[in-house]
Amino acid sequence: MKGYVDKDVCVGCGMCVGVCPDAFRMGEDGFAEGWQELAADVVDDARQAAEDCPVGAIDVK
Repeated sequence: MKGYVDKDVCVGCGMCVGVCPDAFRMGEDGFAEGWQELAADVVDDARQAAEDCPVGAIDVK
């Protein structure tokens, strides 16, 4: 399982990184990115970040 960020929608607010830094980080372009496979214990946090994203740019699958 991994977090995915639609960079065409992302506004670079960083909320997802704050909620789940094990799944998301800010890229050099200033937008969030999913950067690694998720450990079982952080999947719920990644899903919470997807739910809380103000522009709906995140998908966890």
